[in-house]
Amino acid sequence: MWCYRGGSISAEPRINDRIRVPEVRLVGPSGEQVGIVPLAKALELAQEYDLDLVEVAANARPPVCKLMDYGKFKYESAMKAREARKNQAHTVIKEMKLRPKIDPHDYDTKKGHVVRFLKQGDKVKITIMFRGREQSRPELGYRLLQRLASDVEDLGFVESNPKQDGRNMIMVLGPHKKKTEAMAEAREAQAARKAEAKANPGRSQNAAETADAETADAESAEAAAEASAEA
Repeated sequence: MWCYRGGSISAEPRINDRIRVPEVRLVGPSGEQVGIVPLAKALELAQEYDLDLVEVAANARPPVCKLMDYGKFKYESAMKAREARKNQAHTVIKEMKLRPKIDPHDYDTKKGHVVRFLKQGDKVKITIMFRGREQSRPELGYRLLQRLASDVEDLGFVESNPKQDGRNMIMVLGPHKKKTEAMAEAREAQAARKAEAKANPGRSQNAAETADAETADAESAEAAAEASAEA
């Protein structure tokens, strides 16, 4: 949409009595070519079919118009756009910070987060933070990054090799799995857990509630992505 002298030009097509031409090339409700007819005749046919006359090619000579239910057409177009946004891959870069002399327990915890991010189809920026005398031992950070890359090689690959950045050393891991695939698998897994919980009443109520919560979280994330795409 753009403005001219304070007015706006709508992207919406002209319909019915907003069409201002003497004749149109008419397309019927099923896509059949009716041919070039006077505008008055096209509007008359629209009333007979209880449909709208919609200008679909304004720059053609004469303009091309189609008989359709415009309200239904707009609704279906909006649903298709929503579905496309839902399945759209939004590249996300997560960040995980480690110290070069990290203890085994903390390392396992951090590695678990990296595994989760890669399974979700997200990239992970690994930052090794050096302090004090640690800055004179960059090989400690390099070995730690190489170890982490090796531990998660089934899920991701080194997209950006380790490099020094001031007091930090940075490496980026990329997922083997595409974001769209990860999203689809997550939805399938959530649906399967919900179905299993409902089919087996003997399972704990917590399991069913967890599946419901995960599904709600996924739906909330998709809604947030849609709102971001529309903004």
